Amino acid sequence: MVIDKEEFKVDYIEKLQNMFAEDAVDASRLHQYVALGALIKDYCSKSWIETNKQYGKSKTKQVYYFSMEFLVGRLLNSNLVNLGIKDVCEEAFADLGISWIDIEDIELDAGLGNGGLGRLAACFLDSMASTKVPGHGCGIRYKYGLFKQKIEDGYQVEVPDNWLKNGNVWEIRKENKAVEVRFYGEVYLKEENGETKVIHENYQSVRAVPYDTPIKGYKNNTVNTLRLWSAETMEEDFDFSSFSQGNYAKAGEEKYSVEAISQVLYPDDSYEKGRLLRLKQEYFFVSAGMQSIMKSYKKMNISLSEFHKHVAVQINDTHPAVAVAELMRLLMDEQGLTWDEAFTITTGTMAYTNHTIMAEALEKWPVEMFKKLLPRIYMIIEEINRRFCNEVYHKYNGDWNKVNKMSIIHDEYIRMAYLAIVGSHSVNGVAKLHTELLKHQELADFYEFFPEKFNNKTNGITHRRWLLNSNEELADLITETIGDKWIKSPNELNKLMDYAEDAAFQEKTQDIKTNNKITFSNYILSNYGTEIDPSSIFDVHVKRMHAYKRQLLNVFNIMHLYNQLRENPNLDIVPRTFIFGAKASPSYTLAKETIKLINTLAKKINNDPIARDKIKIVFLENYGVSIAEKIIPCADVSQQISTASKEASGTGNMKFMMNGAITIATLDGANVEIFDAVGKENIVLFGLTSQEVIEYYKNRNYRASDIYNSDMRLNCIVNQLVNGFLETDKMEFMTIYDSLIPHNDEFFVLKDFDSYVRAQSEIDSLFRQKSIWQKMSITNIAKSGIFSSDNTINQYAKEIWDTPTFRIKL
Repeated sequence: MVIDKEEFKVDYIEKLQNMFAEDAVDASRLHQYVALGALIKDYCSKSWIETNKQYGKSKTKQVYYFSMEFLVGRLLNSNLVNLGIKDVCEEAFADLGISWIDIEDIELDAGLGNGGLGRLAACFLDSMASTKVPGHGCGIRYKYGLFKQKIEDGYQVEVPDNWLKNGNVWEIRKENKAVEVRFYGEVYLKEENGETKVIHENYQSVRAVPYDTPIKGYKNNTVNTLRLWSAETMEEDFDFSSFSQGNYAKAGEEKYSVEAISQVLYPDDSYEKGRLLRLKQEYFFVSAGMQSIMKSYKKMNISLSEFHKHVAVQINDTHPAVAVAELMRLLMDEQGLTWDEAFTITTGTMAYTNHTIMAEALEKWPVEMFKKLLPRIYMIIEEINRRFCNEVYHKYNGDWNKVNKMSIIHDEYIRMAYLAIVGSHSVNGVAKLHTELLKHQELADFYEFFPEKFNNKTNGITHRRWLLNSNEELADLITETIGDKWIKSPNELNKLMDYAEDAAFQEKTQDIKTNNKITFSNYILSNYGTEIDPSSIFDVHVKRMHAYKRQLLNVFNIMHLYNQLRENPNLDIVPRTFIFGAKASPSYTLAKETIKLINTLAKKINNDPIARDKIKIVFLENYGVSIAEKIIPCADVSQQISTASKEASGTGNMKFMMNGAITIATLDGANVEIFDAVGKENIVLFGLTSQEVIEYYKNRNYRASDIYNSDMRLNCIVNQLVNGFLETDKMEFMTIYDSLIPHNDEFFVLKDFDSYVRAQSEIDSLFRQKSIWQKMSITNIAKSGIFSSDNTINQYAKEIWDTPTFRIKL
């Protein structure tokens, strides 16, 4: 977009006056921000209209990315960058006397996700638009998101994340595109004029209203759409009679029940009502999305037999797997196709991304619950399963054991991952190691049956947000050094290898890191009242709180260092600032207890004169995208220490390496590919391999108590959890203690401890050698381009979706 500063100022002042009848100087910060957002949306509107119009007119194949999460973060900066007018905007605001920093801080992170799954989806949307792939997102417009995390007395406390309290300037409500989603009721088949009709009666109707957000590509004319669905009652469902009689609770009962569907991300599924609400959510947005796609498709006047040649649906993890059955329903019940016709189209349309081998995340739904809530969908799944089991039975010569192992419905549960596999033409893992584990272990039976379906697509991150936008000083240095082609062609970053040993370039990158660390130190002092040393090693562990991600292993190393310092206050170590950030699921006791442990340890160490100049601990409250954008550019060490074989990919690991952090890692997920890219000299590895972990599980010959009894360092640390050393009730951390000793340390924290301590000692040694450290850092930046989501999306488009790029002409 070409616009100069003076034009921008005129447009902005006019927008502010028209919206709020205020001058720029007198307007509140909120009004200044809203007017700016509205103006940016105006700048996108023509391209947005043309994008949709040209996609429809050309009948090009479009991709729909179905996901429970879209962790988009703040959109102001990224939209300005993608429009190419960020500098113009900042200069204009300086002329108008408006603080740009204050305006940035007005925008709240959209509460549409939790962790890597949602951030990946957001990166993919950015990359689809920026690489000109016709692709859109489909999800839920959560009113409160996951939750806002407060830390009170060291404990995680969950409060509502009211991210919509000031509205959302980026979205447009599309009332005219609302659809009906049906739950419950009775379903039966009826013969009419020689045809079988499906009759669904006494159902509950929910109105799904879409809110569309433009997804602007980087310096091109493509504006794709993120469509999020909000649950509302049908107008006739309001009980006016009860309301008139003063029975307000009864009158609003239906309304509250329906609106709960799009209230929060991941309702607590530790009880039945929470599980039922989760299932409602999944079907709600899938049904609404598939109905919307079908309506758009029919406007193009193309035969339904060609549907899969013009539409691709990517199922992001198992949450949207019910899309397989919903498309079958639409094609058969509403469009009159036969089963075979519908199934051919459905499998040709659907593709499934598996994100985990963790059994807890491979969703299963009780038949009784599913059948009651979604009677027609259950009938379709039951028939898909009957036909598939018949195929398995004949292929394996009547082997009922094989049939039972692969059946979608088994032991009164519906296995959603199996439905997604059977109903899709593509099944992909998200890192090379993860895909191999799926093919040869977790989903080996399906790989044997459908070898042509399985493929790998290693996750990626959008380098425009995580480098160009989040680390402007480094991005400017890269452009000054190798030119700006890397912004559109991220593999160009590899040219930085020519400067990895260049002393002047090393000094410049080190200065930028130092500046970032000083900025972050000031942020911590201002927001937490804790002084941290910018010259210390910033050792960062930020991700979802879960036992397999092993924040506990990191904590145990800190306790070990602290114990050493207590014995020898003159211990020669490079000062270290350990930075944590994570949310724990509200019902996940072990994870919440680990957060309390980190904060308890922080209080003890940060106030101990013996340790506070050598070790500091900071726990970042309510960790999310905007905080990540602050911490990632200043990290020296990236903690990627999950139990080998448990992390599907990881994307935080890629963001940190792109900003020059050194990874300390197990060979798990995409860490394997980072190791392949940078070489053993530029990453610090430790711990069991995935195969060793798998062998321990298989042979059941791991004894945590043996290590506890033989390693006096660990014996001391584990005992300190429960002997009053931490100055809390001795039962405070008993769940952690029990997970390690009585329950035998499921994620091998004790087993990997010694190797991890030695790896951390290596970090200390390397950091002292500034030239070597900077060479490692620059190498990581140079090799990070291959992990751009632009590359990942190009692979999806060519190898799964068969979707050509499409240039929007204005």
